[in-house]
Amino acid sequence: MSQIIVAQNVDGIVMACENRAIQLDEKGTEISLQINRLLPLTPHCALLISGSAEGRDMGSALKNFLLGEKLNDVQEVYGTAVAYLSTEYERFMRKKCELLPIDPIHQVSFILAGKTEKDQNMPFRLYYLWTKKKLPQIDGDEISHAFSQPRRMGLEFQLNKMCKENAPLKEILKKMTDGMEHLKNKGEVTGPFSFGMITREGYQSLNP
Repeated sequence: MSQIIVAQNVDGIVMACENRAIQLDEKGTEISLQINRLLPLTPHCALLISGSAEGRDMGSALKNFLLGEKLNDVQEVYGTAVAYLSTEYERFMRKKCELLPIDPIHQVSFILAGKTEKDQNMPFRLYYLWTKKKLPQIDGDEISHAFSQPRRMGLEFQLNKMCKENAPLKEILKKMTDGMEHLKNKGEVTGPFSFGMITREGYQSLNP
């Protein structure tokens, strides 16, 4: 599973992801490919995609839907995203899988990151959305400060501490990039990586 990491404080959200994926061809052979797992949805929201490469297509469909609905506040986007992605995931599974149980390679999860105008004391929010077998097939919950998928508890602990102390976003970004490089040196991730940030000004890609 490709690595994704997020962290937030009162000044904004920092995001990182590993852009590799595995797909199965018609013969069931694994094919390695690259996809950008960090998708800007609106001027102040972004979606990180973990698991199946088809999650990117689901995210792109959600982005187009949000554009038509003219939604930007993350609290409004969250409710819409859970319902919309549940429908997209069910359509995807009907197309890909003829029999249950679901193959683990088809599992997908998302992290929704963004800004809200409804709470000036907590203007930034993170939500984890995951798949399940019962309808609706996607559920979600709010993330307090930092989260990673797959879980990296040591890095999460450090990022949580920094976020609670309201460390500058640049320092949080450096901790995140250093963490990714450490995992790469251990052979646990391969890259390439994408980094992004959401502040009061909006979403910003941090890639070269």
